[in-house]
Amino acid sequence: MAVAGSLSTVRKSVLPEPGDDWASIASRELSGSSTEEAVANLQSWNLHVFMRAPAAADSPQAGNPILPSDVIFVEPPAAPAA
Repeated sequence: MAVAGSLSTVRKSVLPEPGDDWASIASRELSGSSTEEAVANLQSWNLHVFMRAPAAADSPQAGNPILPSDVIFVEPPAAPAA
């Protein structure tokens, strides 16, 4: 099997710290933007987390879809190669 190409750039990501939510990650990783803008960017770059079904109301994760094992991208995906 031939490989079409290789990865040359790794997209910057973090693992959540205990108790992290969108706002805490945004303030730590995207401090140059307003909180609202940074949260919106994080959510759009991390649809695999943002669109996850909500946890049950009596769950420890209720109200926060971010799990400790999630990889959270803190930069947008690269533009497609021309």
